[in-house]
Amino acid sequence: MGQDHSVGMYRFVTATRASSHSRGLLLAIGIALSALPAGVARAQQPPPSAAAEPSAVTVPNFWNPRARGERVEAPQTGRAVRFMTDDEFPPLHFAGPDGTPTGFAVELARAVCDRLAIACTVQARRFDTLLDALADKQGDVVAAAVPLTQGLRARFLATRPYFRWPARFIARKDRNLPAPSAAALAERSVGVVEGSAHEAYLKAFFPKAARKTFTDLSAAESALKRGEMDYLFADGLNLALWLNGQEAETCCAFSGGDYLENRYFGEGIGFVTRTEDAALARALDDALQRVWDDGKYTELYLRFFPISPF
Repeated sequence: MGQDHSVGMYRFVTATRASSHSRGLLLAIGIALSALPAGVARAQQPPPSAAAEPSAVTVPNFWNPRARGERVEAPQTGRAVRFMTDDEFPPLHFAGPDGTPTGFAVELARAVCDRLAIACTVQARRFDTLLDALADKQGDVVAAAVPLTQGLRARFLATRPYFRWPARFIARKDRNLPAPSAAALAERSVGVVEGSAHEAYLKAFFPKAARKTFTDLSAAESALKRGEMDYLFADGLNLALWLNGQEAETCCAFSGGDYLENRYFGEGIGFVTRTEDAALARALDDALQRVWDDGKYTELYLRFFPISPF
């Protein structure tokens, strides 16, 4: 399958944070504010396992339907569990209008605390200090877009992933192009960021595509908008933000499904704790399952992802 590209996920997320911040902060704040009433209404919907009309937004399912058992209670420490996050990576975590941390990961942490019936606090720190602060016991849980890697697992514990980084194709709407496949992309031009895991994946699984490389995603998106190639293959989260923003001018849309191979695109992100806090990690994992089962995960996802990267 080629080289293991997951080792570069920390650098990938750092680059994704910078790109998303430049064009996504106002979008995410608007999402959080404008969708609050809708979020309340959606909370009354049946859980995903029940019969219901399919949503226009694809909600990813990372959960094991067989993972049912006795509820795991959070350890009683006599104090609030301190979650730490970053406030510059919308829509996963960012500062709300009043400066309070919010975003999908943050509100998911609060929902987990509700299920566990424990008091929690959320504090914002600079992204590159989060793991060191956790190791120094300045907080108890990291709820931010820190990729789950072998290096992280050597130092900390982590829950199952509650979000992953899908790779996606997008194409201009006016060309009526077929859904991507090895045959469909043969000799068709596909934009990709040079040196990225997406380029490596394209080479391995779509070898006959005519690759057109760019130094950054913004340049590739602009080229697709101008019609200089047929498809663009990149990180689904950044593409979703672009498609939902003004810069795209409704030119383009997702084509085909998502690609989630760990070797190229990483395991995703979960709540991170210290190794000595195994009981807390188990409780968080159990609460994440319950948040999915009762529909709260779907409610939060629909609030913060008006165009899903999946």
